[in-house]
Amino acid sequence: MGIAASDLRQHVIRPTLVYLGRHSPSAEALLLGVAACQSALGAVLTDRRGHGLYRIAEQRHQQIWDQHLALDPDLASKIRGLASQHAFLTAPHLELTVNLRYSTAIAWMLIEAAGSKLPDSHDLLGLGQIWRQVFQPQGQSRDFLNAWLSCVGKLSQVA
Repeated sequence: MGIAASDLRQHVIRPTLVYLGRHSPSAEALLLGVAACQSALGAVLTDRRGHGLYRIAEQRHQQIWDQHLALDPDLASKIRGLASQHAFLTAPHLELTVNLRYSTAIAWMLIEAAGSKLPDSHDLLGLGQIWRQVFQPQGQSRDFLNAWLSCVGKLSQVA
């Protein structure tokens, strides 16, 4: 059993996006859908494909730091501020599993680095296309929709 979708949205996704200055209903819905697809909202946090709610691979984690965050020291500092002070230095990839706000910030950075224009928050197929592009190229849009319906619920629950 994972995290309740409403709790994840209210206590993790929304505050993280606000903190980063990237909040929008579409961004919230996309991250919620990604977490539903990648880990069933935290039912499985680590497997061979990656770590945490968003199943981020260690290589992609390192790449986002080296190729995106290194170019924006202020943003990098903000995101580093979400990580545990000492644990990040010894096991940075573990932060993707144990630190929900940090993993959410990194997931958002992966989306942002891809440069996709966000669709409306109610456009689940459009959000699913971004999920496929950034997280699961071999996935299908119906996978996103099915995960949403299974983990989040009705389409009317999109904020």
